[in-house]
Amino acid sequence: MDIKSLLDRVDALKARLDQQRDWRKDEILEALHIEYTYDSNRIEGNTLTLRETDLVIHKGLTIGSKPMNEHLEAINHYEAIQFIRDLVKSNEPFNKHNLLSVHGLILQGIDRRNAGCFRQVPVMISGSKYTPPQPWQIDKLMEEYFLFYQQSGEDLHPVIFAAELHERLATIHPFIDGNGRTARLVMNLILLQAGYPIANISGDTMARLDYYSALEKCNCQHDKTDFHRLIIAYVIDALERLLRLVEDENI
Repeated sequence: MDIKSLLDRVDALKARLDQQRDWRKDEILEALHIEYTYDSNRIEGNTLTLRETDLVIHKGLTIGSKPMNEHLEAINHYEAIQFIRDLVKSNEPFNKHNLLSVHGLILQGIDRRNAGCFRQVPVMISGSKYTPPQPWQIDKLMEEYFLFYQQSGEDLHPVIFAAELHERLATIHPFIDGNGRTARLVMNLILLQAGYPIANISGDTMARLDYYSALEKCNCQHDKTDFHRLIIAYVIDALERLLRLVEDENI
């Protein structure tokens, strides 16, 4: 199925979901946020299980066999989700200040020196042939990034717009650590602003490989087709899952 047909599918599903208000129930959103935190951290190597992630966030428990940083990653990511939800509720635009705030939450208590700051040193991405821009390039690239945000929102389908902001941030790689989690949160901020549910990229091994391969193709071959298709597929999955839940409830 081509991109246009997939987006037509997205539009049809969203139109159905827009008729249902039950999907915004707190208990539904809470479960989605925990699952999203679990998977987004798992993509980056966090070993907490879904149940452990829930217990760390909601019960404040310490999982004896797991590093403290993994507990902080769960708590921080959950707080970052609440932050982007607050941005949506207050109709605040996405800007540099809010981006740095999201990243600051991701690394809170883990890396105080680099939390909420663009990197000042070169980096390499383990397992990738792509080399991110040099630190002296970042300020200009981020200016262009926010210019794209300001100028392109009305011209692109919301899902493609969200995918673009995700991919472009991951490609610039402006932070020492936390780039992936921050890019996925930015994507979901854009989706939430457009009235979509959070799109959760699976942390399963094969799904993670597909995700990284699609990003690598963007970076090294300048071909975004696979990445756009992947994000659209996750949005469709999120819409279909919620529709199954709320439409079953209303039968």
